[in-house]
Amino acid sequence: MKSLLAAVRSFVANLLLWSFFVGGLAASSASGAVLDGTQKATYAGIAVSLVAGSRIAKKPQIKAFLSTPPVLWFLFLFNGAVATVCYFTMDGVKGIMAAVGMGLVSLGAAGGLVAGRRKKLVRAVDQPWY
Repeated sequence: MKSLLAAVRSFVANLLLWSFFVGGLAASSASGAVLDGTQKATYAGIAVSLVAGSRIAKKPQIKAFLSTPPVLWFLFLFNGAVATVCYFTMDGVKGIMAAVGMGLVSLGAAGGLVAGRRKKLVRAVDQPWY
């Protein structure tokens, strides 16, 4: 059982982590409308949300949720569709880079699906009674 101090410390750490993540997303998407339109706040917001999001994804409950087949299928199909739409609807380098980024996320989810399937096949061959 955790002590009260440890529970409060964990709660505050999680609250700060999620706040940085949401604040980074807000800074990266709304900096042009709120500020003078410079790209510095956009890039800083992307960096903050990326670091906070990767720390959140390493937590055991979130990691277990993200590795389930339904979530991986959703990520694969949704991000693949967004990559295709970005490539055909956006002009220039921005469209290509958006399509590449979303395509990489889609391929990462596909890799998770293949790895999960491979684990099931190996387990079935090694231990047919499992």
